Amino acid sequence: MESSNSTDSRSDGAELQRILLVTGLSGAGKSTTLGVLEDLGWETIDNFPVRLLERLVTNPDQQSDTVRGPLAIGFDSRTRGFVPADIIAQLKDLTGRDDLSVSFMFIDCADAELERRYNETRRRHPMTQGRPLLDGIGAERELLEPLRRWADIVVDTSNLSANDLQNHVRDLFEKRDDGAMTLTVSSFGFARGMPPLADLVFDMRFLDNPHWVEGLRELTGQDAPVGEHVQKDPAFAAAFDQIHDLLLTLLPRYQAQGKSYVHVAFGCTGGRHRSVFTAERMAQGLRDAGFSPTVRHRNLGSRAADEIERGKRQGN
Repeated sequence: MESSNSTDSRSDGAELQRILLVTGLSGAGKSTTLGVLEDLGWETIDNFPVRLLERLVTNPDQQSDTVRGPLAIGFDSRTRGFVPADIIAQLKDLTGRDDLSVSFMFIDCADAELERRYNETRRRHPMTQGRPLLDGIGAERELLEPLRRWADIVVDTSNLSANDLQNHVRDLFEKRDDGAMTLTVSSFGFARGMPPLADLVFDMRFLDNPHWVEGLRELTGQDAPVGEHVQKDPAFAAAFDQIHDLLLTLLPRYQAQGKSYVHVAFGCTGGRHRSVFTAERMAQGLRDAGFSPTVRHRNLGSRAADEIERGKRQGN
């Protein structure tokens, strides 16, 4: 949602109050989302009675000259007065007001993942009522479907860890006063899953694997001997230069299109050697070109396991 990082204003120049309504399937991540928004300076209210929504939002005639901060309101199927059709009608009325900037966010998740989460935490789903868990999840999904269709922001957390979701919410709503694009360069291991929120992914498994070199296995791509080994691969220099040139072409165009956040990810098998070195080297190259990337290494703290690498030598 690109507009979430911009300042909305009325035609007379007055700043609009930002209202974000957050709902979704139970266990999908609504509470985590509201927690991040609170950290970002939003005033947050969870499980708010939806019928009182219009009363909560100050009438424009009663406003002071002080600009009000952004407000995030969470509600779900447990909330008193939860009738999707009535909620949508209220939101349409709020959207029509010229003093508000209203957005609606739906947190979704696959049934199987919700079932795993509930079984793991042993929490009771609010709509089971003595029936099997998946039946309760299905009933809630059917109830919420009109709201999902109406939402202008939908986040699917099926493949997101809590940390992934937190980072994604920050990407959507963290305000940048300078208007600059936020660039993240990361490394990851394919054996531990693809990064679900990356915009550009580059597979570095074509390079010779330091895991199989005596003395390098326990090191990482941040250690000089590993970097030297990766750079000696005949394919590295040409591939790196082409990726670097591609990024220098794409990143300014992303920024020109108003994209506030770009995540470039480099992967290898375990996420500790080739991808780490390439990400560090690329981040430095982008800094030299005038960008200010943040570097993240998702699997750097994971020990390289022989069972992950074994059998993958061919083509890696």
